[in-house]
Amino acid sequence: MKRLLILIFLIPSFGLLAQKWEKNYDFVDDCTCGLSKVKKDNKIGYVDKDGKVIIPLEYAEGLTFNEGVVAVRKGSKWLYIDSTGKAVTEAIFDDAMSFDGGIAVASKDGLYGYISKTGEVIIQFQFSNARNFTEGLAPATNVKGFWGYIDNKGSWVIKPQYDFADSFAGGEAKVMKANKSFYIDKTNKVLRQE
Repeated sequence: MKRLLILIFLIPSFGLLAQKWEKNYDFVDDCTCGLSKVKKDNKIGYVDKDGKVIIPLEYAEGLTFNEGVVAVRKGSKWLYIDSTGKAVTEAIFDDAMSFDGGIAVASKDGLYGYISKTGEVIIQFQFSNARNFTEGLAPATNVKGFWGYIDNKGSWVIKPQYDFADSFAGGEAKVMKANKSFYIDKTNKVLRQE
């Protein structure tokens, strides 16, 4: 019984000692790619697992690291930085999403497109909205606001016709049209209604 009591009292103290630095911030995110997003006085930065500041708290907003790169907002524009804080793109984006499979959705001049980790445009900024690729397709909207699915070249595989389109998972995706929800496959065949 004595051993159990000692163990119960020791476990919490180890946790407190290991994360003592977290009290210095208003917000601490989970550690991803070796860095945690932290916030203090409405500024975002990134620290290592020991609480050492790696990327100074100088950003208005920031996402969580993914694939060694993160989108951060400085002023009104977004840019991407690497895990050392070095900019890999200029601060030219109106909106930015995390990298997935080496590409990310970003918005410029009110239109969405896809970029590489070096900032190279892979799919032109031509969509009024877009999401990340899953299972080889990405939901995107045309200028009229209808959702469809594009391939990695930016060509429509499923023409824009939906009021909403979710990402594919397990070979199917949820879509909405005329206030009805249903699931389609990658050939646009209706699998079932919700």
